[in-house]
Amino acid sequence: MSQKHVPRLISWNMTFGCNLRCPHCYIDASERAGKGELSTEEGKTLIDQIAEVSKPILILSGGEPLLRDDVFELADYATEKGLTVALGTNGTLITDFVARDLKSSGVKAVAISIDSSIPERHDEFRGVKGSWKRALEGIDACRRNSIGVQVNTTVTEQNYDEIDDIMALSEKHGASAFHLFFLVPTGRGKEIEDISPDMYERMIEGVLEKIANAKYKLAVRPVCAPQFMRIASQKGLNLERWTRGCIAGLTYCRIYPTGEVTPCPYLPIKLGNIRETRFEEIWFHSPILNALRDFDNLKGKCGICEYRDVCGGCRARAYGLTSFVDVCGGLQEPGELKGDYLAEEPWCPYIPGGEYAQ
Repeated sequence: MSQKHVPRLISWNMTFGCNLRCPHCYIDASERAGKGELSTEEGKTLIDQIAEVSKPILILSGGEPLLRDDVFELADYATEKGLTVALGTNGTLITDFVARDLKSSGVKAVAISIDSSIPERHDEFRGVKGSWKRALEGIDACRRNSIGVQVNTTVTEQNYDEIDDIMALSEKHGASAFHLFFLVPTGRGKEIEDISPDMYERMIEGVLEKIANAKYKLAVRPVCAPQFMRIASQKGLNLERWTRGCIAGLTYCRIYPTGEVTPCPYLPIKLGNIRETRFEEIWFHSPILNALRDFDNLKGKCGICEYRDVCGGCRARAYGLTSFVDVCGGLQEPGELKGDYLAEEPWCPYIPGGEYAQ
């Protein structure tokens, strides 16, 4: 068993069901749970199989995981098995009662999405009026019950100029971490017009400046923008506070609601299903995962970049922008791939050797 590549972080999309209707949803969640979702007992079997390989952080996500009646039971079971349990949620269903149940079932932290400091703008993006107010109430309920909170924000053209305000709002409500997500064209996200590569670069630089100047106490990490490690290195920041930029298939993977394993939530490639193949077998013997773990397989400028060991380029964005098929939140078989997950990062303007594309 290789100790270099063991799962340290796993996202489990527990359900397709969600009470919001976000335009960037990578699994195209809807109001009701989908067919074939893992049952409670199958969920426990999944947890057992994960625990045999390592004791990672298990993020219970969705859809909206709090729509599952067994979410507390499964969180408690994972905690008993030695996994560190976190919850990824839109926050709108968290009351003090729910927060107490999360706490008692062993959930250590909750990640809640806030996409604007302006209520109406957040509500429009999330598709339901009142979702901003309820999300902040969810954050407050978690803090009152001593659960750590991370705020997740997806960068769009609409909120590009208010990230600073969202960070301030997050800190005001007691969040300890802030993850800035950059859009990946998968699921419903294929329909959203993304910001430009130059805007990405400027946004990352601005966020890293805030970190360097200790403007906020928040632990900040850009997500799906692995080039932040290159920029941080260029700015002379200590990289030890972060892991590698893209960790898909290296120390991270996603479990789909119906049991399929994929390299990450935004890379919709089936590696196997835990109903048919043990997680350990998939993790250590998937040809696709092993290809991701050998950086010599990277193509284009990513393959020759001096920062490939700390960055690696977003493999999901490389796949999504070389794929001409809208999978609508579904998964693709390895033998039928329409994109190239080893292609160069299409949204990075850096040219190996220290230059930038014009």
